[in-house]
Amino acid sequence: MKKLPAILLMGPTASGKSASALYLAQRLPIEIVSVDSALVYRDMDIGTAKPDAGELSACPHHLIDIISPEEVFSAARFRAEALRLIGEIHARGRLPLLVGGTMLYFKALREGLSDLPEADPALRAEIETQAARLGWPALHAELAKLDAEAAARLNPNDAQRIQRALEVVRMTGQPLAVSYARKEENPDAGVEYLTLTLAPADRAVLHQRIAQRFDAMLASGFETELRRLRERYTLHPDMTSMRCVGYRQMWDYLDGVCDAATMREKGIAATRQLCKRQLTWQRQFRENWSGLHEFDCLATDCAQQLEHCVRAWLASLDQPADATHRD
Repeated sequence: MKKLPAILLMGPTASGKSASALYLAQRLPIEIVSVDSALVYRDMDIGTAKPDAGELSACPHHLIDIISPEEVFSAARFRAEALRLIGEIHARGRLPLLVGGTMLYFKALREGLSDLPEADPALRAEIETQAARLGWPALHAELAKLDAEAAARLNPNDAQRIQRALEVVRMTGQPLAVSYARKEENPDAGVEYLTLTLAPADRAVLHQRIAQRFDAMLASGFETELRRLRERYTLHPDMTSMRCVGYRQMWDYLDGVCDAATMREKGIAATRQLCKRQLTWQRQFRENWSGLHEFDCLATDCAQQLEHCVRAWLASLDQPADATHRD
């Protein structure tokens, strides 16, 4: 059975992914699927650099504004939603373009998922209660006794990952590596991927963009946005949504933990660290995935290079690049 073609466009923060995607969408029959763990949250617009109304209306977008900041969106849910959307977009006679910087989601999509147990709400609540009483470093110490290898990879204050690791180890009675080693069958799920990555020839330029964008967020009302989120929803700083880069630093500022200048400095530093991690992920993908194409996001003709690559790939698959919407 012929595989469905899908385009993956990944890159670090501030690399111009959204602009490149919209450029392609103006020239090809594309629908955009967001691959971003922050854009899924409603009412988190400024701090996530969410596309504005004009950009969202330029072409169909998916997996944006789909859950409350009180909820959790997993890699497993992303994979299921993305595969569903790929099929639906093709049924409309269009091409899926999956764009973002959440590299774990790209990995789940291309490689499939490990055979991990589903979340257990009762067990999670029990772990959270213990953490509130003892602190996450104490639970990290417990994890070290049960699974030293898993604990060694985690920061003692990484609440989200410690919670999940403890949950899996307690549920299975086995080290985390055993569960991760069991992979699902048919990881590509009948999809043929073209993987495009953006990386800067000069990382310092990206760092400048990050600082400029964070300042623009502050000027656009980032502080007011988080104040309203805290009024509207029942949130705490260890929630997945509030651990997004920028939000955690702004939360500390609103709680009086730091002043405005320190919040800005820490927010920019955290975004740079995110950029570094994203580039590390991309380097690993380049080493392990065949057919990956990398482009300098600072090149003036980067978008044109992307379009040429996409058209050449579609031609190699005997897929018309000028397919139109089928009513």
